[in-house]
Amino acid sequence: MSATEAASLDLVEDGGALRLIPRGRWMLHEADRLEQVIDEAVASITSPVTIDLEELDQVDTSGAWLITRFSRDLDAKGVHVELSGGSPNVHRLLDAVHSAEQEKAPKRQHVSVGRDLVEGIGRSMYDSAGDLEAGLSILGSVTRGFLRAVVKPARFRITSIVFHVDRAGLRAVPIISLMSLLIGAIIAQQSAFQLRPFGAEVYVVDLVGVLVLRELGVLLTAIMIAGRSGSAFTAEIGSMKMREEIDALKVIGLDPNEVLVLPRILALIIALPLLTFIADLSALIGGGLVSWIYVGLPPSAFIMRLRDAVALNTLFVGLIKAPFMALIIGIIAANEGFRVQGSAESLGARTTSSVVKAIFMVIVVDGIFAIYFSAVSY
Repeated sequence: MSATEAASLDLVEDGGALRLIPRGRWMLHEADRLEQVIDEAVASITSPVTIDLEELDQVDTSGAWLITRFSRDLDAKGVHVELSGGSPNVHRLLDAVHSAEQEKAPKRQHVSVGRDLVEGIGRSMYDSAGDLEAGLSILGSVTRGFLRAVVKPARFRITSIVFHVDRAGLRAVPIISLMSLLIGAIIAQQSAFQLRPFGAEVYVVDLVGVLVLRELGVLLTAIMIAGRSGSAFTAEIGSMKMREEIDALKVIGLDPNEVLVLPRILALIIALPLLTFIADLSALIGGGLVSWIYVGLPPSAFIMRLRDAVALNTLFVGLIKAPFMALIIGIIAANEGFRVQGSAESLGARTTSSVVKAIFMVIVVDGIFAIYFSAVSY
């Protein structure tokens, strides 16, 4: 038989027994046509059959898969199938295809929702221990680098610090101001609406002043910085990790924490209190405008009432929190950046994780400070 003969499938009756004889070259370019032939053969065969492979000239993976599929479909109909003849190479290829088809993903055991929840919480708590250890390591390394720079000021990377102050601080002023203005206006409007039935609308000033200066100003600013600058820091450090630039820094004898993390954390520590102060002012302006328009309280009366409602320590409560929140955001962003692996998927996952963890920790720290300041009556 010629090696160039087209592939075919012949059905032969031999002494009452059926024999299927694949002939020619069962190759990829014949697969579409052979699939139709096989479908017709499967539909017509109802008795035991032998597939004789002696007449096969050539077979590749697609041809072996077609023969395996043919045998499987007949077996599914309850037809007994037997393979005969064929070279050792053909049988090795058929065995490989059959083994590949038998590989199935392990079945996931049914687990209740409650157990899944408990498992997730436990896994998160276990991972948080590693996060804490890595964060303390970064904090220690950054502190060591800062002390070195204090002893030898030339080690301060002033250019890098100023650059990151500009990016994390100055460029964030518009969005922080707008957000705080709207938040202050909303607080004032809702407070006035709730206090109006009691004739106590003047206390809107107290609510806006205390709530913004002690809590919301610094909290919302820190959350915005965590999402805006923290994610950027993670992406930058993660990209450098993917390009092996961090390994290059270590090779030339530089500490990545001192070179990359310290300037970013110092920039956040400088920028966040300033942004918090700007956010406080914007929120008070928003509250004053709504009080003037919605309540009829003129700006001069608003300012006088504000002076009576809040003291200087009320402003300091929010400003004291800001550096600690900045430190936490910087450490989490750097830690997640250093954990990026060599794929874009890992970079995206770590950036998302950085934002989520930073926002969560900022809220936790704000709660701890609130409890502390209440306990010391500050």
